[in-house]
Amino acid sequence: MSALVNVLVIVAVVAIVIARQFRARSINTDRRWWLIPVILAVVALREPGILDAHHRTESAALLAVEMLIGLAMGAGWAWTTRIWTAPDGVVWTKSTKASGAVWAVGIVLRIGIYALGTALGLHQDSSALMLGLAGTLLVRGGVLVWRAQSLGTATRPSPAYGDDMWTARKESV
Repeated sequence: MSALVNVLVIVAVVAIVIARQFRARSINTDRRWWLIPVILAVVALREPGILDAHHRTESAALLAVEMLIGLAMGAGWAWTTRIWTAPDGVVWTKSTKASGAVWAVGIVLRIGIYALGTALGLHQDSSALMLGLAGTLLVRGGVLVWRAQSLGTATRPSPAYGDDMWTARKESV
């Protein structure tokens, strides 16, 4: 795939994911939550330009940092997501304001990594960003499924980091 197609795929996936996560949604722990991240990773790894041919070591280091940012962002996003069981037993999730902050920090860090790579004269392919996004979605999905399965039959929301930061107004779900 061309870089333009990769960028369009990344933008579409991010837009859909963000739009869906800030609304209350039921979570099904039996679904294949790992499928989309695996597809994104396979598409990213099939691209020959994921590492700069002239600067393999530096390029691999930036890719490793990108992956670490993606994994940390996925974990942070999952732990800042509210999760609760409705009276009918359905488990629901909704991202919080803290989740939005995790996204913002992740985007700023990724821009910084891109700027560093540009300053070092590295060719950076969009497949590295796609691989980082796959890691983010995989970790987030795994942590949310784990939290949902461990929730049991509780009927009040499981706390998410940052929930009590804005106690003046709670969102109704």
